[in-house]
Amino acid sequence: MAIKMLVFEYRKTEHDFFGKNKLDNYDIKFFDFSLNETTVNELSEEDLEQTSIISLFINSVITKEVLDKFKNLRVIAMRSTGYDNINKKACQQRNIALLNVQNYGETAVAEFTMGLIIGIVRNIFKSVISIKEDIFKEVSFVGRDLEKLTIGVVGTGAIGAAVCKLAHAFGMKILAYDLIEKTELEKKYNVNFTTLDFLIRNSDVITLHVPYTGNNYHMFSKHEFDLMKQNSYFINVARGELVDTKYLKENLENGKILGAALDVVACKYNPDCEKFSDNMEKTSLECLSNSKIIQDLIQMPNVFITPHIAYESQDAIDFILTKTFDGILDFTNGGSKNRVF
Repeated sequence: MAIKMLVFEYRKTEHDFFGKNKLDNYDIKFFDFSLNETTVNELSEEDLEQTSIISLFINSVITKEVLDKFKNLRVIAMRSTGYDNINKKACQQRNIALLNVQNYGETAVAEFTMGLIIGIVRNIFKSVISIKEDIFKEVSFVGRDLEKLTIGVVGTGAIGAAVCKLAHAFGMKILAYDLIEKTELEKKYNVNFTTLDFLIRNSDVITLHVPYTGNNYHMFSKHEFDLMKQNSYFINVARGELVDTKYLKENLENGKILGAALDVVACKYNPDCEKFSDNMEKTSLECLSNSKIIQDLIQMPNVFITPHIAYESQDAIDFILTKTFDGILDFTNGGSKNRVF
């Protein structure tokens, strides 16, 4: 009998993979929407009764109430590294395994990061907008040479290390902060590991590449933004929850930060704005307040927000899907590859 599996947040970029890779012994249904307490009610009784595996991306929110709808669920396979949108305790109480994908897209995200840095430092984004709006004669597009700048890389896992490699190729001086200092980066790319405060004070460009744990909520808040150099730049392609956007906005408005590029934000105005961690609770008012700040940031000419696409190269997407199904096949054969718990 085929194993029943539901794939949520199914995107066009994933279609080719499933067209080329036929998975025998799996009965797979695809849904383009995310799974949450509202959309779970759109599933049939047969789906809720017979499904053994669900595969999710980052926008699904799996509460105990969602899990209770499924009668025979055994595995949640995340097509991402992060899983703070999953109620871990409820999964463990039901003995539901969680799988994720580690270290995907480091090349794609690192290249995207450097693209953002070049875009804001050389005013490329601003110049394109000015041409479209026919106001280019009134605006200065003078930028800086990257080789004259110091980049501060916060987090030197696979992605942060790849950013160090590219920054070194551009001739930038590199400061880095991580709980584990990597001597190979010091030797290969002249990376100087420092304290976080020293990095913030001395970097012209700061870029975040740390995972969100709940304990590092608002890792960059008033203290950190107050420490930043005058005329510096801020990049976040990691997680929106790491940044208190209120103080980012203040420092953009007073001119201390010349530009910011964000591929992630903590909270948008949508029905899925919910509690993501046992260590952090967002109320509706908090979410709406943050949404208003984000709307203000979008309107600022020196801020560029992209819709969480840093990892989205076709190569990275295919890697994610391959690793996801490697983990699923291994689990059904009694293994523990890619298993979180």
